[in-house]
Amino acid sequence: MTPNNSTTAKLPPCDHQPEPYSGPSRAEVLALRQQYLTPGLLTYYRDPLLVVEGKMQYLWDETGKRYLDGFAGIVTVSVGHCHPTVVERVREQVGRLQHVTTIYLHPTIGQFGKALAEHMPAESGLSVSYFTNSGSEANELAMLMAREKTGRNEIIALRNAYHGGTSATMGLTAVGTWKFKSNPPANVKHALAPYCYRCPFGLEFPSCGLKCAHDVENVIRQETSGEPAAFIAESIQGVGGTVTPPPGYFQAVYEIVRKYGGLCIADEVQAGFGRTGTKFWGFENWDVAPDMVTMAKGIGNGAPLGACVARPELAAQMKNRIHFNTYGGNPISMTQGLATLEVIDREGIQENALNVGGHLKDRLLALQEKRPLIGEVRGMGLMLGVELVRDRKTKEPANTEAADILELCKERGLLLGKGGLYGNVLRIKPPMCLTKDDADFMVDCLDEVLGVVGCKS
Repeated sequence: MTPNNSTTAKLPPCDHQPEPYSGPSRAEVLALRQQYLTPGLLTYYRDPLLVVEGKMQYLWDETGKRYLDGFAGIVTVSVGHCHPTVVERVREQVGRLQHVTTIYLHPTIGQFGKALAEHMPAESGLSVSYFTNSGSEANELAMLMAREKTGRNEIIALRNAYHGGTSATMGLTAVGTWKFKSNPPANVKHALAPYCYRCPFGLEFPSCGLKCAHDVENVIRQETSGEPAAFIAESIQGVGGTVTPPPGYFQAVYEIVRKYGGLCIADEVQAGFGRTGTKFWGFENWDVAPDMVTMAKGIGNGAPLGACVARPELAAQMKNRIHFNTYGGNPISMTQGLATLEVIDREGIQENALNVGGHLKDRLLALQEKRPLIGEVRGMGLMLGVELVRDRKTKEPANTEAADILELCKERGLLLGKGGLYGNVLRIKPPMCLTKDDADFMVDCLDEVLGVVGCKS
């Protein structure tokens, strides 16, 4: 068995040299956090990591140790930490004008809205944007527009979903550890998720007949008034463990929802902007056309930025009442979002997600044959999940093992995410500038660590 302190997997070379760190010590930073910040802020790792610099797919701590960011700041950094084009464009804007609200005109917000519309499927009619500060706000806005348009209140979401941290979006969210007992969902019902690896019906695709999709109709008929305002779902569930629906699922669900007069909302906060590789938007992989699309995280490569893009007749609902967002559409965030989108197009970021993501997934599938802790490898492009189980027949979740693996990977210079209903899924969603050498290091590191943890379990 490889000892814990032995590391054979090596990070690829990197030309960037971080600046010497001269700020507060790690102990001082931790003490300030513990005294002055809410204890509700969670941290990864038993010994929290202090990050002081980033460049493209890499991060550095205060000691100068380098890490491969396999989680992209929770799927937020799309084109790379401190991408030079994005940094320069934002630096120019900060020096010219830092803030102006949408009660005045500014060129960048319209330019960015136009660029987003041009990236939507041509026949979709999705062409009008409302900019927000986060994905939570964008999802709240989509719910508001759906309710205004339909005159109904009930929203259908999926179990195992995550849609945000505001009061209303926590109601949409159905990952148990993300909910508060004092904040029950208002007018929200949850259907079963298309989680084939742990099918709630004990069936297998395709002989299952997409029973999970038809559960949406059961919920509409049995748990609501039969008149839903909208159905909302992530194209691939993120926090829920990279749960990837089977082909035909969303087509069936959209047909059901629209039969009952409801609207369809695609949450692209994690799956959008080319991350799945094959398509620019996650929903395009399932051959559906939503009525509204919400987005955040990768939209701004780290800026506090979100958006809801809708068809014009839906967007017009916001004229029914005064609705104002002080920072939504501010010139700095708009500049960063527009620069990020331009980099995605110019540097072939989506193609890189397809090619490097395909290579990474192939290697992970090969690793699955070698390491029995891996129950399933799933996902698309650079949005991948590795579900860990103690027994492949019983599928007992290996949650403590997943936590140990994150720790051992960090020691070796690899940062990953963790999620899933049982906390047993490794979430691999790096900046989309990842190289094949980085992908190889990632799998080699996991191979080494799985060898250690697998011997213990």
